[in-house]
Amino acid sequence: MKLPKYARWENERRFLVREGDAGFLSGKPYFRLIEDRYLSCGRLRLRKLSDFETGAVIHKLTKKYPSESALSQPIVSLFLSEGEHAALQALPGADLLKRRYYDEVDGRVFSVDVFEGTLAGLLLCSIETDTLEELERVTVPRYAGPDLTHDPFYCGGRLCVATREELEQALARVNPE
Repeated sequence: MKLPKYARWENERRFLVREGDAGFLSGKPYFRLIEDRYLSCGRLRLRKLSDFETGAVIHKLTKKYPSESALSQPIVSLFLSEGEHAALQALPGADLLKRRYYDEVDGRVFSVDVFEGTLAGLLLCSIETDTLEELERVTVPRYAGPDLTHDPFYCGGRLCVATREELEQALARVNPE
């Protein structure tokens, strides 16, 4: 696939984190609150990132392009003013709320997302690298459970419309206990 103009490759893997393995988060008071709106008009995500420590707020509009690979896809982001974000927030879409923590493992920073609302109890960790080759060499943390990278249910655009029942069914498929 040819990289669309102004886009970059996002190379990412996602893993389930079982609640019993998430105790390490209690020692990590720093997080960012992420408020996403997946716009109904296509593959656009509106994001508000609020830094818990500093109070700084960042607004972004992102488009992820379809790709043959679940590991790598073209992505483009645009930073917005608060007014631009508010105008786009008025468009129809589905919302997602999560707290993002960070954990360094073997010199790489993993994001650990703790979902709220309908998805409360869902914890995912992810890692991004500059290249696919690097992504394949990543040592995953001890708390990383099943690899969900290839499961489209665990992408933000799907999670934002998931019901509690759908989440429980999806978790039972990958985490039979």
